[in-house]
Amino acid sequence: MYIFKKDILKRIPLKPTSIETDIFPQMAECGQLCAMELTGFWMDVGQPKDYLSGMCKYLTSIQSEKHHENKNLTHGKGIIEPVMIDPSAKIGHGCLIGPFVTIGAKVTIEDGVRLSRTTVFEGATIQKNSWVDSSIIGWESVLGKWVRMEHVSVLGRDVRIADEIYINGAVVLDHKVVKETVLIPGTILM
Repeated sequence: MYIFKKDILKRIPLKPTSIETDIFPQMAECGQLCAMELTGFWMDVGQPKDYLSGMCKYLTSIQSEKHHENKNLTHGKGIIEPVMIDPSAKIGHGCLIGPFVTIGAKVTIEDGVRLSRTTVFEGATIQKNSWVDSSIIGWESVLGKWVRMEHVSVLGRDVRIADEIYINGAVVLDHKVVKETVLIPGTILM
């Protein structure tokens, strides 16, 4: 992980450049390069599958801390731990949530929803009887009733999925309405 001041941009020529091999040696010669070892939990989450793995590892790490009564984790009926749900989220009746689920602020999960290994970002809504596994639901997105998502599916901001749609490992970019099933993993809907 790199942290820079804005003036590093003055060092980068307008041509293909490697920061590691072209810029860092110059900075080291000028005494402007420092390193710091981070302790604690950290991992690169640049890809959706890595984000989900990192989320699972993080929830496991806070669950296994000596003080198992961690205030950030959610416990109770319909929860398979570890799960983290923002207090402002609304969870319907008959839901089964977890393991490895994070639910953000102002999220609405309607009755009968099943979530596992999934992150739901702020303001999203998952309607009745939907089933979501290994997926990321973007901010203010809405899944219709009886939707099924799995295999590292990702929804951007403000995506609308119609009722009874199956999303199989697809990425749906912001502000898109999906009215047809997506069967081919790796599909990107723009």
